[in-house]
Amino acid sequence: MTERAAWGFGLITTSTDGTVLDTWFPSPALGSVPAGRERHIVPSELEPFVGDDPKRGVRVDFITVEIDLDAAPASTPDAYLRLHLLSHLLVQPNSIALDGIFGHLPVVAWTTAGPMHPSDFASARPRLQREGISITGLDKFPRLLDYVTPERVRIADASRVRLGAYLSPGTTVMHEGFVNFNAGTLGASMVEGRISQGVVVGDGSDIGGGASIMGTLSGGGTQRVSVGARALLGANSGIGISIGDDSVVEAGLYVTAGTKVSVIGAAADGAQSVKAVQLSGVPGLLFRRNSATGAVEALSRSGRGVQLNTALHA
Repeated sequence: MTERAAWGFGLITTSTDGTVLDTWFPSPALGSVPAGRERHIVPSELEPFVGDDPKRGVRVDFITVEIDLDAAPASTPDAYLRLHLLSHLLVQPNSIALDGIFGHLPVVAWTTAGPMHPSDFASARPRLQREGISITGLDKFPRLLDYVTPERVRIADASRVRLGAYLSPGTTVMHEGFVNFNAGTLGASMVEGRISQGVVVGDGSDIGGGASIMGTLSGGGTQRVSVGARALLGANSGIGISIGDDSVVEAGLYVTAGTKVSVIGAAADGAQSVKAVQLSGVPGLLFRRNSATGAVEALSRSGRGVQLNTALHA
């Protein structure tokens, strides 16, 4: 990415009390608004959707937004444009400013008819239910699939992937997989576990069922975690360090930055016992728990890592 500006046009939804609930950008782009483009002219394909929606108690208007990617988000439309840029694969996770984004995202009642102010939904619940409109979530972040349809990606449960997730073609997110905003996959990957905010997963990697990757939103952590290419996190495993290319964490093992690891064989390089953070990002390792002693061990692995089922990720 060479441009440090971005822009987009779309539809902004505002509740009767003036709260901006969301903004949808169908075709965001890097760079500045093109010269000669009239910012207030509504494209014909969006005209039918502009106006009041009394059913939800909202008004939908046309908007054009331009932002500085290196400056913190300044408004709700600004924040939504950043999330769209990520999910349209125009910028990678951790490459644009997102400081303070939570303050620009109100809590919204996400319904099958679109976003609503929570108090408006509560007062209109009987009428909405009679009309077949139900609530799917009460949150600051919407579902990815309500705004973006990523190409050649499978998502089994829409509620498990937030807008702002970066999912490369060939990625499969199974029912129990979860991908947060500003996180995702850099290639074809299998996701059956949790990819937390700020985490990127390399091409050809497998996040096993129930596996967890620590992010940087909670607990005051500063360790930026990533998973290399062709790596495997076994079922119900977890990591708080980066895992290098062609590496494996065995099922059920949780490796945090402070975990004491016994280094065995060629991986030792003169050190026999280290904190796991010292092995962060090292390629070609197998992390396992010794079934006899209970010690966490790291061994060198030869060759390439896991191989995904090509039929599942075609």
